[in-house]
Amino acid sequence: MTNSHRAVFLDHPSLDLGDLDLSPLRECFSNLQLFAQTTPDQVIEHLKGANVAISNKILIDAAAMSASPELKLILITATGTNNVDLAAARAHGITVCNCQGYGTPSVAQHTIMLLLNLATRLADYQKAVGEGRWQQAKQFCLLDYPIVELEGKTLGLLGHGELGGAVARLAEAFGMRVVLGQIPGRPARPDRLPLNELLPQIDALTLHCPLNEHTRHFIGARELASMKPGPSWSTPRAVA
Repeated sequence: MTNSHRAVFLDHPSLDLGDLDLSPLRECFSNLQLFAQTTPDQVIEHLKGANVAISNKILIDAAAMSASPELKLILITATGTNNVDLAAARAHGITVCNCQGYGTPSVAQHTIMLLLNLATRLADYQKAVGEGRWQQAKQFCLLDYPIVELEGKTLGLLGHGELGGAVARLAEAFGMRVVLGQIPGRPARPDRLPLNELLPQIDALTLHCPLNEHTRHFIGARELASMKPGPSWSTPRAVA
């Protein structure tokens, strides 16, 4: 049975490309309005009279909440919550929910894909092939870009939850050593290394933690420079 709550989806196409069945969602609300897009100056207007706001990337700030007294619930169709002012939501008694435990295999696979891309210099070789340089190679194949093997390399992991744990398992299957780092703003743990101890011993770093006031900009040029020297990723390897 539907209830009398009104819900608005502020950026509906960001989740649904036309193949998503929204009937279960419609059953929850007597009035569900879908917006193809919501610009910053349209947020308050689109939230008018809504009890529930559904958003993927649209920013819902304190001003929008203050102007929406009937708003009681914000549903984020993503894992991150950085597009919602959580402190303002608490002050206004608005519950904020995000998505957890979805897309784990695809995100972990994407992370390893990026790592393999760097290790094998895929983009460089793909460009060379497109330019016809493979056919001009003096050897049996093009050897312009040295590659490395993931086996034996050390991967630093910041965030060992649902996604980080899946990435760790795949990395270990490639023979990598996985070391866990301490995320800023969280209680210290004996199985997590501080950043200054983690970075000098790793060949690659992957982040699987929320963007917040503690993690914003905490990896920069200085931190990247403190990782293992670059030549470990450019040593020639024999490829069978």
